[in-house]
Amino acid sequence: MENDKIVVGLDIGTTKICAIVGRKNEFGKLEVLGMGKAESDGVIRGIVTNIDKTVNAIEKAVREAEDQSGIDIRVVNVGIAGQHIKSSIHHGSITRSSNDDEITIEDINRLTNDMYRIVIPPGSQIIHVMPQDYTVDYEDGIKDPVGMSGVKLEADFHVITAQTNAINNINKCVRRAGLEIENLILEPLASSIAVLSDEEKEAGICLIDIGGGTTDIAIFHDNIIRHTAVIPFGGNIITSDIKQGCMVMQHQAELLKTKFGKAIGEEASPNEIVSIPGIRNRAPKEISVRNLANIIEARMEEIIELAHTEIITSGFENRLAGGIVVTGGGSQLNSLKQLVEYMTGMDARIGYPNEHLGKSKVDSVKSPMYATSVGLVLSGFRAIDNREDRYKAAQGGGKLTAKKKESGGGDFFRSILNKTKGLLIDDLDGGKDY
Repeated sequence: MENDKIVVGLDIGTTKICAIVGRKNEFGKLEVLGMGKAESDGVIRGIVTNIDKTVNAIEKAVREAEDQSGIDIRVVNVGIAGQHIKSSIHHGSITRSSNDDEITIEDINRLTNDMYRIVIPPGSQIIHVMPQDYTVDYEDGIKDPVGMSGVKLEADFHVITAQTNAINNINKCVRRAGLEIENLILEPLASSIAVLSDEEKEAGICLIDIGGGTTDIAIFHDNIIRHTAVIPFGGNIITSDIKQGCMVMQHQAELLKTKFGKAIGEEASPNEIVSIPGIRNRAPKEISVRNLANIIEARMEEIIELAHTEIITSGFENRLAGGIVVTGGGSQLNSLKQLVEYMTGMDARIGYPNEHLGKSKVDSVKSPMYATSVGLVLSGFRAIDNREDRYKAAQGGGKLTAKKKESGGGDFFRSILNKTKGLLIDDLDGGKDY
């Protein structure tokens, strides 16, 4: 039954590590049974730099999620991000033996699997292969070639790679915490599941996920992901700017940003002053809210400008009818939506992971800062649904829970792309070979 299935998402971020336990209710909405989070001290810009600290934080977050949900967590869907993530477009083709036989899913799987054998830089590993458009006997622009006749089958593929060491370190941390990775998922793809609608992906849209250490970019058009990128700046660098510009402690800078920060300097009152306690019997320090906003605006302009450059580089700038969706913890800054619209000339909104959420025990999960965590859970359910559709006869309707599940994680991309009859990718071949 649907509500027997339990999926756990584990977001190993720069500022926090978050574990979310969820199940689908009778209406198909995600019900969050429990959430645990811990401060992330061992991750910098999405890359694990201290194994022990990261393991301890994972254990703390998972333990808290287990206590809230009453679920014994063993298998998790883990997100991966960081500046080491690279994406590129590659062309592939196969020649079929007969023109009379219809193109089958097996033909497309063979073409897709060939992409895992392309030459990539040493020390890198393919984590996702996503088809763009197909060509059959030089007839291009085909979305779903299954059932067509033809000898030469070609396609362009969006190939995403990550550093092997980064993948191995994530795997090591998760396993040391007593867990097993079911799916390894690029974080902006997970966030897109939580905050973007199919209509937006069809019309064309850019997702900007502002995390603590990085800002992730994902561009969709015709319901296909067209471009991904990672900007090595996030909310933490804004906190550092405030710390240096206002000469305050790190935790004070973070509080100033979250409680009084604005993305547009002119929106702040020039007469508003915040008093910060002094250090060791020193006099309190007075901070101008207008100066604080100016510091934040300068850095946010840089991040938005870099994101806009990625949009232009992708070649889809004039085809994004849906505009921009900003999510992640950094999207909660006041006036950020207006700054994004002003700098890019495109419509923008803040992405909340509410559309797929039902009644949950944890209300805070509706915040943009948990978009990736919620998306990791949703992607796990999509993988289960696709595996059940594909192997229904073989599985016989067996129950899937938070315990170890059947492998085949990459199938969830079939739902992301929503294009080819449940086909195309078995990310397990490229995403779990470590």
